[in-house]
Amino acid sequence: MNPPCRCWAEIDLGGLASNLAQLKQRVSAGVQLAAVIKADAYGHGLQPVAAALKNQVDFLAVANAAEAEDIRGAGVKTPVMILGPAISEELPIIVRERFIPTLSTAEEGRRLAELVTGPPLDVHFVFDTGMGRIGLWSGEAAEEFRQLAQLPQIRVTALSSHLPVADEDCEYTADQIDRFRREALELSGALPGTILNSAGVLRFGATARPKDVVRTGLALYGICPLPEFQSLFRPVLCLKTRVVLVRTLQAGRTVSYGRTFTTSRETKVATLAAGYGDGYPRHLSNVGAEVLVQGRRCPVLGRVTMDQTLVDLSGLPEVNAGDEVVLIGRQGNEEILASELAQKSGTIAWEIFTGLTKRVVRVYR
Repeated sequence: MNPPCRCWAEIDLGGLASNLAQLKQRVSAGVQLAAVIKADAYGHGLQPVAAALKNQVDFLAVANAAEAEDIRGAGVKTPVMILGPAISEELPIIVRERFIPTLSTAEEGRRLAELVTGPPLDVHFVFDTGMGRIGLWSGEAAEEFRQLAQLPQIRVTALSSHLPVADEDCEYTADQIDRFRREALELSGALPGTILNSAGVLRFGATARPKDVVRTGLALYGICPLPEFQSLFRPVLCLKTRVVLVRTLQAGRTVSYGRTFTTSRETKVATLAAGYGDGYPRHLSNVGAEVLVQGRRCPVLGRVTMDQTLVDLSGLPEVNAGDEVVLIGRQGNEEILASELAQKSGTIAWEIFTGLTKRVVRVYR
């Protein structure tokens, strides 16, 4: 039975374990896994996802201290990595809760060290190998690491970097991983490395050494950044809405804001109870986007509006107000992946998921 809401996301928590098993097969025994659950677990719900994964991964990874605290609020004690630089207000929280921050400079370490009163705080040191977002380039990073390693209150437990094109450029990524290994060896050969993301694990998982940490994000949720591997993964989220009105429009009628679509024939049109206010992108307007009704693909007509979307039901048997519509996910033998919506709206699957708003009710299966 459908929940009493206009737009909802059904989250298959069992799918997380299935996808995690696929990723684990790509790396050798002893490699540690960090599940990336930042941005509300990519829109899937941070606390339920953290609870589902707590005994299946070595680390949970988030963007900031507030997200890390939410994990603890769910009663999950799994070690938490914070992937982004901390602001000053977050430092006492990191130290108190023993979260694992990612540091680019010795100065960041010194600010944390001033607050540490117990055992040394575990940290990851990041250096730049091509992302250009955090971390310093090799020459500068070496001196910062040396200074950081001298702080008795700080213990560097891994060396980190980030792959910017693992899903696009194999040659560059292979070279980047080689450079990371060489530079990590020069800094401290004994420390684990963490550089592989979902695409990196799928293409270069064999390069991960025992005790290295791999960070798995998008593929964990069942959408593969490499389409050739998609069949191995099970989408975790299904976004649904309802038909709220069915009408027949005569030929020559215009549809939605801007009058960008005109019916060329008598057309049976459904009004759906979801729009960009729920996270169904406005950029899906007039680009061939489809939804699933009774297991069949139905075209989106005209512009997606904030609260409603119009679709063509022509050729379908009787459709009634209240009937279920799938915006992302499977219905019958048809499936619409988040990556399909991303391609048609000119964005990426990560943004499709994280764009789902609070108005979308999450239902866990």
